[in-house]
Amino acid sequence: MAEENKTIAVTDDEGNEHLLDILFTFDLEQTGHSYMVLTSAGEQQDEEEEEEEEIEVYAFRYEEKDGEDAEQALYPIESDEEWDMVEEMIETLSAEDQI
Repeated sequence: MAEENKTIAVTDDEGNEHLLDILFTFDLEQTGHSYMVLTSAGEQQDEEEEEEEEIEVYAFRYEEKDGEDAEQALYPIESDEEWDMVEEMIETLSAEDQI
């Protein structure tokens, strides 16, 4: 499912904050998890530039946290099998011009 260029802040292991744009989110029935695909804020390109250079994307498993702020918790994708399924979905959505 496509997102409306929503930007989130993600803190890395060293405490550095990075702004990332949400490209899209999706659920995988095989894993029972939700996933978020992100790129560095401002890296989305128009179609002409996109043909010349690929943008770097990041994928995370995520969970919605209930509460007043309704935050999302991001988790690394740890297994090769899970990565394979996520990459297949990214490629499918990319081919359908979702990103």
